[in-house]
Amino acid sequence: MNSETPHRRAAGPAAADFAGTGSAGTALPAFAVSVRGLTKTYKASGKSKAKTALKGVDLDIPRGCLFGLLGPNGAGKSTLINILAGLVNKTAGSATIWGYDIDANPRQSRAAIGVVPQELNIDPFFTPRELLELQAGLYGVPPAERMSDRILAAMGLADKAEAYARTLSGGMRRRLMVAKAMVHQPPVLVLDEPTAGVDIELRQQLWANVRELNRAGTTVLLTTHYLEEAEELCDRIAIINHGKVIACDDTASLLARLDNKALTLVFDRELAGVPDGLVPFHPEQTGPRRLQFRYHVSESPVPQILDAVCAAGLAVVDMSTEETDLEDIFLQLTRGAHEPGAGGSALSDDDAAA
Repeated sequence: MNSETPHRRAAGPAAADFAGTGSAGTALPAFAVSVRGLTKTYKASGKSKAKTALKGVDLDIPRGCLFGLLGPNGAGKSTLINILAGLVNKTAGSATIWGYDIDANPRQSRAAIGVVPQELNIDPFFTPRELLELQAGLYGVPPAERMSDRILAAMGLADKAEAYARTLSGGMRRRLMVAKAMVHQPPVLVLDEPTAGVDIELRQQLWANVRELNRAGTTVLLTTHYLEEAEELCDRIAIINHGKVIACDDTASLLARLDNKALTLVFDRELAGVPDGLVPFHPEQTGPRRLQFRYHVSESPVPQILDAVCAAGLAVVDMSTEETDLEDIFLQLTRGAHEPGAGGSALSDDDAAA
């Protein structure tokens, strides 16, 4: 194995099993992935015009982060991932993975990343152990350094090690895909729409496995169209639109960009309309006994609203608040992303043609 190839430790089936150094004698990089001015233009072909899928993208993914990459149809997510994985050639710019430039050190950079594609690509006639052994061999991992059984155990597949892959459930196959991506113990794991079409229980199991890998030191890059999933899981989120990164921030800071909140009050009796004392707060009557107040969190008018409710002689029997969520942020930032008649949902696994 090339002496510059990221070193493996004997401990742990995860990430920082790439030892305490990024390359021989050097400290771990601050950023697991760093992209500067990344541009990709697909040439015209036949009747298809040339298309620029990425337009000077700058992006840093901190080491050890669980990072979410979101974007609408054709935003460039898959193109970015495929460039990092070495499946698509960039037009301009630079990218490093675990400190290795993808052009200057292609072998080392590819050894530092594991990619779990959305599509299942496992041989149904192999057992999970055989699949992992084969994958490890393709990465040049010596037999003495392979950790197939430990990785299967970490993914909850130890008892299925000798079962044919075709007999595994959908959730198990997803976990096997993650296991395959970890055979060479990369410090960076990319999950491209990993829970698409997976039921709630299996999704939760998969995320438990991913969280465990992240706690062990693996930097995880996630693309998903389940916005609540990204909001719950990710430490940091970037939103890409029309080939450009339009937002990149810690999840909490990103959510704080919309200074909006809603307060819903349910009263002890039906209302004929909004009481005069509450009109200044511009509530919306959403039911016979229900009023909803929308306000800016920075203004914090809740005490004044409750005082006005008491002054109106109303008794509150129930109260709830609604926070800004990632969907609100996403829609605000990407509004107008689609041309009229383009169709499709706000988030999709289909990007620009690769």
